[in-house]
Amino acid sequence: MLTGLNELLEYTAWQRQYWQEWIRRNGLAALNISAGPGGDGRFETVRDLIAHIFSAEKRYIQRLTSRPLTQTGDIPSADPEALFGFGAQSRREFTDFISGLRPEAADSPIEMKLLDSTVTATPRKILIHVVTHEIRHWAQIATLLRLNGFKVDFQDFLFSPILNSRDRSDSPGELSAESAASGRP
Repeated sequence: MLTGLNELLEYTAWQRQYWQEWIRRNGLAALNISAGPGGDGRFETVRDLIAHIFSAEKRYIQRLTSRPLTQTGDIPSADPEALFGFGAQSRREFTDFISGLRPEAADSPIEMKLLDSTVTATPRKILIHVVTHEIRHWAQIATLLRLNGFKVDFQDFLFSPILNSRDRSDSPGELSAESAASGRP
């Protein structure tokens, strides 16, 4: 695993679990909250943002492995369980890629097509980008929901169970039943 990335992957796994449980408790209406008028038209709702988080992860791995890109219209965003199942699949592919990445390849620049540009970056930089991209969008989702009257608990890394004492009853990156219900570690 790349240095430091494991903890961020644990943190985003915790966030994914938090949000999946939060949606179960608060209903599907939250998924249809507007993403706001200032976007570029790709993401109109919270549901679209969640699908974007998972599809970006999947598509970057597809770019890094020279495979065809998943069409974003194929993402099952109407069904939260299917949507988070897609996220679990994209995460498995992401971690599988990392586990097979040779150290010398991690820092060798590559070119890839991204939107209407060609980007040159190392796989290490791309992988870190994917994880920080996800973290930023979960914060955006939390803000959108709060602005629309929904209660959302602290999402900061500091409030997560990651890097807490390893002798906890729940393992890092997982919420106990009580923690999942409260949204706090």
